[in-house]
Amino acid sequence: MSPGAPRAPDAAPVPLAGVRTRRTAEKAIGGALALAAGVSVLTTLAIVGVLLYEAVGFFAEVSPIEFLTGRRWAPLLAPQSFGVLPLLAGSVMVAVGAAVVALPLGLASAIYLSEYAPARVRKVVKPALEILAGIPTVVYGYFALTFVTPIIRSVFPQTNVFNAASASLVVGLMILPMVSSLSEDSMRAVPRVLREGAYALGATRYEVATRTVVPAALSGILASFILAISRAIGETMAVTIAAGMTPNLTLNPLESIQTMTAYIVQVSLGETPFGTIEYKTIFAVGLTLFVMTLGMNILSNAVLQRYREVYE
Repeated sequence: MSPGAPRAPDAAPVPLAGVRTRRTAEKAIGGALALAAGVSVLTTLAIVGVLLYEAVGFFAEVSPIEFLTGRRWAPLLAPQSFGVLPLLAGSVMVAVGAAVVALPLGLASAIYLSEYAPARVRKVVKPALEILAGIPTVVYGYFALTFVTPIIRSVFPQTNVFNAASASLVVGLMILPMVSSLSEDSMRAVPRVLREGAYALGATRYEVATRTVVPAALSGILASFILAISRAIGETMAVTIAAGMTPNLTLNPLESIQTMTAYIVQVSLGETPFGTIEYKTIFAVGLTLFVMTLGMNILSNAVLQRYREVYE
């Protein structure tokens, strides 16, 4: 700098009190966030602890082999039977039926929103799909009972009033927004350079969508499938209303069944005495459901780690 050049003013020093206040605020925010995370972890551990404690009391009176392999579930009737297979089969039947409805429709809608829909259409269609996730499940149940079931019975007159088919259809509609939204987000995250490279090689829009974008977003798509199926397994009110409360070990979706969640609702109405073996069945069934959904989430994380593509 030449001797005659004007000197730039020095930066104003930051007051020491302001620095201390900022650091205190940052520590307070960090502590609040850590507290929220701790509460979440402790709540999860408490739920698991209660399930295990009550389930151990149940399995002290009922053999786990009988519970897992028995073909008759009648803990509230005489003679009592504690085979959970009818409830397990009912839950799996509803989840599989819902997957048949939701997975292809959700993936197709995700491909349309990501690769075909104009921006204006996407802004309308995607929120409209996500509205389905905000409808109360009890509404879905009565929709199945009063609208879907009569349609099914008009085609198959032997269909029961309460049946697995109508429950599967409405649960499929419930989980469809999850499949569509998560899959579309994964596909939108694929870099545009991959699409442009495929177009440069002469691929059509359909080929780009199905042979370039979908494989590149496969980890997110598969994770959305698994999370949606686990959501279907844990659905309660819709299947309770639509599928009925008959623990029936069957493969016929036109018959009445009972899922694990529906049984928990049935026994939790307050008529079962506290501490009895009938009461403890709630926690045995709840623990089984928890293990199933936990396994689905672990599988989802494994799929994400196995097929994840990282782009710069």
